[in-house]
Amino acid sequence: QVQLVESGGGLVQPGGSLRLSCAASGLTFSTYRMTWYRQAPGKERELVASITIAGGYTNYEGSVKGRFTISRDNAANKVYLQMNSLKPEDTAVYYCKADRGIEVYWGQGTQVTVSS
Repeated sequence: QVQLVESGGGLVQPGGSLRLSCAASGLTFSTYRMTWYRQAPGKERELVASITIAGGYTNYEGSVKGRFTISRDNAANKVYLQMNSLKPEDTAVYYCKADRGIEVYWGQGTQVTVSS
């Protein structure tokens, strides 16, 4: 059974940092592209950052470029999202996704709230 479990969310002040983790089990992690998404209240889910299977290529949504960094540790079956210079508009539930061809798996999400 495939499981993706996000952690690391919480309440942080504007300008602060958080590091999200997504632990994967039940799949050959190193063969899946990994992506972070987020969904704010009343908005559609949007792609935040993605990373290829060996980590050689990353992609970011425009508003997070230069502030967020996606990385992966294939030995630990984890993907990370380092979030710096957080803004109130980054408030959302953050999800990780694993995909390989037609196989797609989602985590349950972790809440990130940026507020003073």
